[in-house]
Amino acid sequence: MPLIRISMRRGRPASHPAAIVDGVYRALRETFEVPEDDLFAVIHQHEAEEFIFNANYFGFERSAGLVYIQLTVSNTRGVAQKKALFACIAENLGREPGLRPDDIFINLVEAARENWSFGAGLAQYA
Repeated sequence: MPLIRISMRRGRPASHPAAIVDGVYRALRETFEVPEDDLFAVIHQHEAEEFIFNANYFGFERSAGLVYIQLTVSNTRGVAQKKALFACIAENLGREPGLRPDDIFINLVEAARENWSFGAGLAQYA
């Protein structure tokens, strides 16, 4: 069960947040074998002064269109799957909503399976 957190500057076209969630979710389904309907996402939009980044860190040319994507996932995937996920997200978001590759910043947070509760105070995977 991935938890998708997306942060971006306020002022994007209204269709962008949903398109970004969709592109990330499709990549998770394709590369991480996430089940259908396993979609939990939250979108944070910030004023420019609340959205801080280095435009050139690691040699990239980031713009005001930068999007942070943080995915909390179970710690069950290897490096090859993670690389495939990153590439698939970049490809999907390049197509729709047209994000530049340098404006896609992804961070995976891994959690043990017993650290999830999908509701009712139960640890469904424990």
